[in-house]
Amino acid sequence: MPISTAGNSISRARHQKDQAKDREPGVSAGVHEQQAVCASQRLWQNGFTLIEIMVVVVLISLFMAFSVPLFSNIGTSSLGTSARRLSGTIKYLFNESAMTGLEYRLIYDLDRGTYRAQILEEDGSLVDDPDQGREASLKGSVRFKDLQLPGRGKFTMGQITTRLHPSGWVEETIIHLDDGDGKMLTLRVMPLTGTTEVFDGYREF
Repeated sequence: MPISTAGNSISRARHQKDQAKDREPGVSAGVHEQQAVCASQRLWQNGFTLIEIMVVVVLISLFMAFSVPLFSNIGTSSLGTSARRLSGTIKYLFNESAMTGLEYRLIYDLDRGTYRAQILEEDGSLVDDPDQGREASLKGSVRFKDLQLPGRGKFTMGQITTRLHPSGWVEETIIHLDDGDGKMLTLRVMPLTGTTEVFDGYREF
């Protein structure tokens, strides 16, 4: 008696179709799982980028805060103006030294009440700073009472040189300004930031 193959073919076709249906959910689940992993990675990467941005913003804010000279109600008198100008010059030279990689020097003339800046070139020569090389004077009757450099002593006359290193360091300097009428200000230059703290009166550190 001949065996019919038509029924067997139909059965095999149905069986293969059922197997295919059984496999589809697994394949689909794998694809969805992979997509979910990729999506979570993208979210993690985006989150990490936001954290980096926040850190940068905080660092910039701190830098700006330390870049501004620290004045304590010094007003707009000749004494206050002299303190602001000198503090601004020191901070400017501090930044320039860090950016150019060259050592800067600030020369105080205590007898004349003036100051100017020079640059130590790579060949060892000293040249006047193009912007701050010209002699600047304290305003009005304001004069240097004295200038203190920890480790070097106190100076009341002559020319004194302080160094600003490209590594981000300036010699700590205590400057006492006198307006000739009994009013004084104390300027303290911070070594690691180049900013200046300004205090009323004559202070020792």
